[in-house]
Order: sequence, then C-alpha cells, then structure tokens
Amino acid sequence: MDSNLKRELILEHYQHPKNKGLIDDDTYIKINMNNESCIDEVDLMIKLENDIITDIRFDGEACAICTSATSIMIDTLIGKTLEEVKELYQNYNNMIEEKEYDSTILEQANAYDDIYKQPNRKKCALLPWWGIEKLLKEKNYL
Repeated sequence: MDSNLKRELILEHYQHPKNKGLIDDDTYIKINMNNESCIDEVDLMIKLENDIITDIRFDGEACAICTSATSIMIDTLIGKTLEEVKELYQNYNNMIEEKEYDSTILEQANAYDDIYKQPNRKKCALLPWWGIEKLLKEKNYL
C-alpha cells in the first residue's frame, strides 16, 4: 500500500469513523481502554453470535491514529470468527512490533505497517486491538 493511500485511508477513518456511538444493548460485552501517555480513551462494545463478531461499537476521545485504528479494526473484525480474530490480532501486533506477519489477512489495517517509525504512536494504533483481546480473554472467548 503506497504512503498516499495509507494517509487517505487513515484520514477517512478518522474523519468518518465506522460504528462510532455506543448503544444501550445488554447483549454486547463492553470494555474501556485508555492510554496513560496521551488523551486516548475508548469504550468498545462487541456483539458475538455463535463465536462470530457481528457488531462492534465504540466511542471516546482519541487522537487521529487511535480513532482511525479503531474504525479500521471494526471494519476488519466484523463477520470474523474468534479464531480469525485471534489470528488477525497476532498478525497486527507483530506488524506494529516489526516482527514477521501475514499482510494478506490484515486488509486495511496494513495502513499502519510503518507506524514503528514513530514509537510513541504504537500504543495509539494498538489500543483498540488490546481492548478486543483483553475483553475476549476476560470473557473466556480466547
């Protein structure tokens, strides 16, 4: 993915994030994540049906990287099984940490493949993914 496309994708998801706004629905599992080193604080709501993520909602205050990473993550994870989510998380985390990963499965999340060049922004790009992993582990789904 070329750098102009990455910038456009990140900007689009920051200005027009997917599924922003929480809803009142007890069938969702919820978590709050924050980044102590900046303003990022995100509430995530996930709906699971038969081990498939059918919806994710979010809200909060966050920088452009965190907001767009959350929106792109939502686009990437909706419709995926828990096994696919686990694989996507591992590959995304490896990408951010400059380890070996499979870019073919990350879809739009590849927009952050060079975020390692800005170490202080890694947490911003990882925060929503950490939230998904933590929530699913807490509920014994992973």
